[in-house]
Amino acid sequence: MEETISLKEIFAILRKRLSLIVIIAFLTTTIAAVVSYFVITPVYQVSTQILVNRSQTDEAINYSDVQTNLQLINTYNVIITSPRILDIVIDDLNLDMTTSQLKNKLTVQSEKNSQVVNISVQDPEPQKAVLIANKIADVFQREVVSLMKVDNVSILAKASASDNISPVKPKPTLNMAIALVVGLMVGVGLAFLLEYLDNTIKTEQDIEKILNLPVLGVINQFELEGPNFSSSRAANRGGR
Repeated sequence: MEETISLKEIFAILRKRLSLIVIIAFLTTTIAAVVSYFVITPVYQVSTQILVNRSQTDEAINYSDVQTNLQLINTYNVIITSPRILDIVIDDLNLDMTTSQLKNKLTVQSEKNSQVVNISVQDPEPQKAVLIANKIADVFQREVVSLMKVDNVSILAKASASDNISPVKPKPTLNMAIALVVGLMVGVGLAFLLEYLDNTIKTEQDIEKILNLPVLGVINQFELEGPNFSSSRAANRGGR
């Protein structure tokens, strides 16, 4: 016969193992806090913006020019992250990293139907990230003239880092919240596992459940260390 468990029994198990659940949740949250604040190196992000506009030789702006520039933005995004641009940046700044490592620090995004491209760089040193982001924009603006035979890219905003810049990762609060949820899930799962593996008989209900037999009687526990017992024991000692 399939065994079921009631909602009342579930709460009873959780209440019984509450201390275990709390300890596990506390440990996971503490570990996440220690790792986030003292182990993981903070990473900062800065951004620069470039504008894909009309060619400087044109005097009038028309719809077709804008659409052409929008279609070229995807091509520009690929060029920005290409070795042609990044290798020059590495050489100019004397960076101790490979092209692929620099590319992993770089994120290029453009808003939908927008001619503005955001170049974001992440690095443990915010000032270094500023240098890299601005250098990438400068090199791209210079090299795109020979690559695409166009002169329609201008720097809209240079990257900068303030004194109170906050790291983008790790995020201690988020990590601790996730660790707390995971700890609670692990604690609850462990509580039910221990309850499932516990086959000891503790109450008369356990006897009825396991042996499928009715309980005819129960012997109550007596307190031997009561006042009457102490008096009789003292009297026996006096008689001897």
